[in-house]
Amino acid sequence: MNTGKFSWCGTVPTDEAIERATKIRLILMDVDGVQTDGIAYYVPNADGTVYETKGFHSHDGLAFHMLGAAGIKYGSISGRKSAAVEERARSMGFSYMYEGHLDKVPILQEIQKSSGLKEENIAYIGDDFTDVPLMKLVGLACAVANARKEVKAHSHFVTQTPGGQGAIRELAELVLKSQDRWQPLLMQYFISS
Repeated sequence: MNTGKFSWCGTVPTDEAIERATKIRLILMDVDGVQTDGIAYYVPNADGTVYETKGFHSHDGLAFHMLGAAGIKYGSISGRKSAAVEERARSMGFSYMYEGHLDKVPILQEIQKSSGLKEENIAYIGDDFTDVPLMKLVGLACAVANARKEVKAHSHFVTQTPGGQGAIRELAELVLKSQDRWQPLLMQYFISS
């Protein structure tokens, strides 16, 4: 495979990352620090209680729609619970949404069992130590640009973009281009490569 075959919007992937991306049918991801910038906002309610909210990038939102249109499923495994994350997953059509799990390996095993997918068909993108055990088990391990260096050391692909700034879009582009699904999706926006 030749990385020069494609024009990339962020990190230029290695030939190995492109080859691994050709087999991906499901992208799993962490939430805080990957889909978001890692900052949680606590906003007061009128009754004096507070609720937590987060910000999500619109570039990642379009990436989810493009992945779905190409038949690639996606989902989250997060160590924390959040109503904002649940709404984001619902509105973006996530196939899997797990919250409150710092030990993520049993969740991956459950997903594999229910989906019938092999490890080589799953990508995972993370940013912190709790993500490394999953990254060691999937076909394509990815880290966001602002991930811990120990996490990047276990990655086949590191985005140029930090988490919460469109990093998921870079991973989606890698998978879709590697599978020759990118250009047909661009045509619906009257864009040629």
